[in-house]
Amino acid sequence: PADLQAIIGRVGNRLPSLVRLQAPEEVSIKKALDIGAAGIIAPQVNSAEQAANIVSWSRYSPEGTRGVGLGRAHGYGFAFDDYLARANAETTVVVQAEHIDAVNAIEDIAQVPGVDAVLIGPYDLSASLKRIGEIDHPEVTGAIDHVTEVCQKNNIPLGIFGVTVDAVKPYIEKGFTLITVGVDTVMLGHAARKMLGQIR
Repeated sequence: PADLQAIIGRVGNRLPSLVRLQAPEEVSIKKALDIGAAGIIAPQVNSAEQAANIVSWSRYSPEGTRGVGLGRAHGYGFAFDDYLARANAETTVVVQAEHIDAVNAIEDIAQVPGVDAVLIGPYDLSASLKRIGEIDHPEVTGAIDHVTEVCQKNNIPLGIFGVTVDAVKPYIEKGFTLITVGVDTVMLGHAARKMLGQIR
């Protein structure tokens, strides 16, 4: 949490920072938002009830049940009233559809007020279909297509993760606007190999 707060502090207001939670839990949401995140990405959201709870934990009363504290987001108390006045409207809630249960429940999840976007996790989704890593398998792509169709019908922005640019390009062409691409360790590995190749 301290490292996360330091990162968000250095970014400041130049870029909105979304924090992917370790688990879709109330305490994790409160910590992320109180340190100044513009929003949260909640993993493994597999039902409308889960999605509704996550939205509630991200909103102050009367729209939700978010706990009140004096963190970095509130200027440690000096910007408390200002933050409370705008927090509900400005906090982004992204839920991840990365399990077949989420795919089966996506029509209900899409109806939950306050869900700002759905981020598809193709690798976890493939694992839940017993096709681990086979993200191009028809069962996996069919599940992704279903989530895409439902979310676009309900005007919910879509996102997806891909290891390479080529992996996400087809989804950008389909109108996906939340794109997470690349893996830091893989990129470092490629850069190291390239450098070694130049030395040898």
